[in-house]
Amino acid sequence: MTLTSFGPANLIKRSAETHPLTWRLRDDGEPVWLDEYQTKNGYAAARKAFADMAQDDIVQTVKDAGLKGRGGAGFPTGVKWGLMPKDESINIRYLLCNADEMEPNTWKDRMLMEQLPHLLIEGMLISARALKTYRGYIFLRGEYTTAAKHLNRAVAEAKAAGLLGKNILGSGFDFELFVHTGAGRYICGEETALINSLEGRRANPRSKPPFPAAVGVWGKPTCVNNVETLCNVPAIIADGVDWYKSLAREGSEDMGTKLMGFSGKVKNPGLWELPFGVTARELFEDYAGGMRDGYTLKAWQPGGAGTGFLLPEHLDAQMYAGGIGKVGTRMGTGLAMAVDNTVNMVSLLRNMEQFFARESCGFCTPCRDGLPWSVKLLMALENGEGREGDIETLLGLVGFLGPGKTFCAHAPGAVEPLGSAIKYFRPEFEAGIAPTRAGELTQVVSPTMVGA
Repeated sequence: MTLTSFGPANLIKRSAETHPLTWRLRDDGEPVWLDEYQTKNGYAAARKAFADMAQDDIVQTVKDAGLKGRGGAGFPTGVKWGLMPKDESINIRYLLCNADEMEPNTWKDRMLMEQLPHLLIEGMLISARALKTYRGYIFLRGEYTTAAKHLNRAVAEAKAAGLLGKNILGSGFDFELFVHTGAGRYICGEETALINSLEGRRANPRSKPPFPAAVGVWGKPTCVNNVETLCNVPAIIADGVDWYKSLAREGSEDMGTKLMGFSGKVKNPGLWELPFGVTARELFEDYAGGMRDGYTLKAWQPGGAGTGFLLPEHLDAQMYAGGIGKVGTRMGTGLAMAVDNTVNMVSLLRNMEQFFARESCGFCTPCRDGLPWSVKLLMALENGEGREGDIETLLGLVGFLGPGKTFCAHAPGAVEPLGSAIKYFRPEFEAGIAPTRAGELTQVVSPTMVGA
């Protein structure tokens, strides 16, 4: 599978007016280094931000543009920036880029970092100026060795050109940027777990409040944004709020464009920059080319392993948070996975829940014990050794590990696909109950068992 693909027969024409994230990409997939990046209007937005805009004006522009986080949660970026303290006496602040892209079926940030490292650096530079942060870290998934190599070279190029370091662009503003490779934990995608890991601590989420904007890295105000989020900032500053909002399709409540993709047994798996509001059917049929010959679409996930399964009849949903929400799940990262007719849903869910159970930080009991419990039950059903009541127990776990029941969002994301799979494909789960054990009841989870 290639990291990027530009539609049927590669006929999609990318331009700065319609594809702010990807128009600079090279057709050969090689990185765009500093000299080429600057010939493609690179760092022009940063120069504008430093020369012509007050710091608060940058924050307001991003807020007015409606930019939302692209890591999966979708929190408004300008609102998040506005939480940083206004007190000028607080002169130590940090900007963190969450590049710990460990969501299964997701590879969008990898493409940006490997092929357009300077776009991320420019986005962080403008953001640092707006937030008055003097130091930034790109917290990178440790397995992304090529991205680390390219980012480190790009940081060195920017520093040599006076775009990082001391007195940037003669403004008197200083900003140092470092690439920090993580040790490889899914939970580091949660921003406070990322902060703990950066500090050299165990990657456990922190209790909130206080939020990172007040108490973050080493106790100082900190802002954490996703790679794709930060890469949107230069275009917003360069071309303005009205233009950015105009990119989205009619009906979408989310503004701009989004990196979207499809994996699985589709004819043209890949990654595309598309306007918010495009339908999942367009993404699946026009870009991914539909299913390969001999396969049919059984189910699909809209944005990573932590989103619920949907059916083929849901493909007409618009790809934005509210559009996917209308059909019962979350958009997540926007990179969809097609499940074909040969896949057994019990086996697929057992595999997913094993991953989520392994990646739990172990801090809270529902997640630490509930996810392995789901794996045990799914393994029994997969092997035809399930008992009556196993499915009800799994559904009980879906409820008890849902939103608001655990310390962070790891467990709710882990059980969302499980609940949707049972909803749509319950007969496949029932088929795993052994006939000889049909009369044996397992202990079904009840609210009193977990102190509800």
